[in-house]
This record gives sequence, C-alpha cells and structure tokens, in this order.
Amino acid sequence: MNTFKSLGVRDDLIQGLAELRIHEPTPIQSEAIPFLLTGGRDFIAQAQTGTGKTAAFGIPLLMRIDPEKRAIQAVVVAPTRELAKQIGKQLFRFTKFCAQKIFVEVLTGGDKIDRQVEALRRPTHAIVVTPGRLLDLLDRGALTLEAAKILVLDEADEMLNLGFRREVSSICEQTKGREATWLFSATIPRGVRALITDYMSPQAQSIQIDHRHVVNRDISHHFMVCQIREKDDRIDDFLRAQGEDRGVVFCRTRAGAIRLFEELRGRGQPVGVLQGDLMQTERDKVLRSFRKGRFQFLIATDVAARGIDVEGLAFVLHHQLPEKVEYYTHRSGRTGRAGRPGVSIALICPNERQEIAKLGQTLSLTFHEMR
Repeated sequence: MNTFKSLGVRDDLIQGLAELRIHEPTPIQSEAIPFLLTGGRDFIAQAQTGTGKTAAFGIPLLMRIDPEKRAIQAVVVAPTRELAKQIGKQLFRFTKFCAQKIFVEVLTGGDKIDRQVEALRRPTHAIVVTPGRLLDLLDRGALTLEAAKILVLDEADEMLNLGFRREVSSICEQTKGREATWLFSATIPRGVRALITDYMSPQAQSIQIDHRHVVNRDISHHFMVCQIREKDDRIDDFLRAQGEDRGVVFCRTRAGAIRLFEELRGRGQPVGVLQGDLMQTERDKVLRSFRKGRFQFLIATDVAARGIDVEGLAFVLHHQLPEKVEYYTHRSGRTGRAGRPGVSIALICPNERQEIAKLGQTLSLTFHEMR
C-alpha cells in the first residue's frame, strides 16, 4: 500500500496532511504526486470532486516552490470564487508545519480589488485565482507572471461552461515561460481538448480516475421512496428529527430551490437558500450566515453550491436525483469530511428505483432504503 512517504512527500507536509486526517493517498494522489514531484511537465487528470485532487496537485506544487524567491512561481486557476477560496485554504493548511513559510494569495472576483493589489505588494509564492480577476490584476500591473513555472487549471470543463475560454487562453499565453501545465477536469469535452491541443505538450501524462474511486467511504448512502407531492412533508419531518445537526438540501433547479425554501421557511424551519441568480455579495452573506450557524439548513442548487466548504455537516438530502453522476459525488461530498461520518439521502419516486440501482452500480455504492 502506498503512503505519502513512499510517494516522496516531505515530512512537514505529511504532518500537515495528518492534521487534516488525511493519512492514506487516494488513487489520484498515488498516480499524480510521484510524476508531478519528479519534474513531470504536462499532466492531464480526468477526475471529479471527491477524488482528492487538491492534494494531488497542491502537495507537488508546494514542494516545487522555492520560498527564498519572492516571485509568483505557481498559478492555480479555478472556475468559481468558492472553489478558489477552498483551494487556498487547503494549501495554507498543508503548510502548517513547514519551517519556511510559503505565501499563497487568493484573488477572486467579488472581493475588493484594491485590497488584492495591496496584498500583492507582500511576498507571494503562489496565487489561486478566478480567470477574470487575474486578467484585471494583470491589466493594472499589480502582478507579473514572468516567474510562474507551474499553471494548474482546475475543473477546466466547468470554466469553459461558465464562458471563460478567452480568459483561460489569455492566461496560458501570459505564462508561456512555465515549465508545466496541470489540467484537472471531470469531463474532457471538445473545448477542453482544444485547450490541451493548443497549450499542452503532445507527450502530456494522462490519467483517468473512474467513478468507483470518487465517493468518500465515510458517507453512508440511503434513499426514501415517496410520491412527488409527499416530498415536502418527508423533508420537513426529517429536518425536525435532526436535533442540532446541520445539512444541505439539494434541488435541481433555481425555481425548485426557491419554492422549497419558501415552503420550509413557512413551516418554521431555520433555512437559507443558495441559487444561481444571487449576486456575489448575496451569496457571500448566505454562506457566511450558514457557517456562523444563523440558520441550520441550506437549500442549494448544484451550480450555486460548487465549492461550498462548510465544516461539520451531518447530512445531505437530495430533493431529486441529480442529472449527472458527478453531481451526486459533489453533493454527497459536502458531508463526511475530515474523517467524520456523513449521511446522504435521496428522495425518489417509485419509478426511479432502477435509477438509484444504476447509480449505485456506477459508483460501487450500496444504497439502503429508509422508511
């Protein structure tokens, strides 16, 4: 069995991982870390949320930075503000026991750019960014990427889905002196293939982590069978039985999330809602309130919830099964974090039993029926 030590990870970073209760490498970490540590140039990983990809690229990135040099040596590009902040927080935690400080700055839209300009006057070894904000800062002359030797494109397919093709291409052009490009993507559609062709080596190392290695084994998976008209009552009853436990209820659509939020709030439930039409300041306010415990349960859509990182969530409820398998892994991965157990429960109609069985087979999971 692989260990982080056998993969070549430094003891101080292993100590940082252990503090986060990360003791055994996941499949993507076992494959990626040795290659990326030994000077591997370009790397493509088809992997979804929940595979441990932040450590897979984050640990080699930190080990390839020279703390003695003040310049920006690594750039991590993420599709959303929430994911960028989550990555930045993880990189900071990994370095807790490092003797030499590595400075990582998170630069995203929605935050005050003047503060970011000021922060960049301090020594900065790596940046985690959203595409538009990085280009804004480059236009202002607030930073330079001349010394950047590693470019990480995380959730590349999602960046293109959100319309960032031009920005990502521009960032690739402005880091031409880099030694390596590491691309992570749940899927490899035509747009991502074009990025790979245009900006990566034909000899790039490529791996694919299948669905069976995605889902956190600390999470137990369940389903309830009920008619559509019964779902609100079932959810209301379940939430009332949770005591002080907190969790997220996922809906497929913005309209569905708003409707369920209003219904549950009308029944006196302590709920908030996170959906795609909210302004960034509104999203921040909702997440901040949820983290501080001002309400107990969050209603969210798949897109709006990307990058949510709230500690101590006991459960995830699925008002409906998601449209894509990777959405299920993303949803359920909000619970069962840092070695704690979690519960994922899907509400399905009687004619969806075959779908839940297929999902279980695809992910190598056992779903238990709840009455």
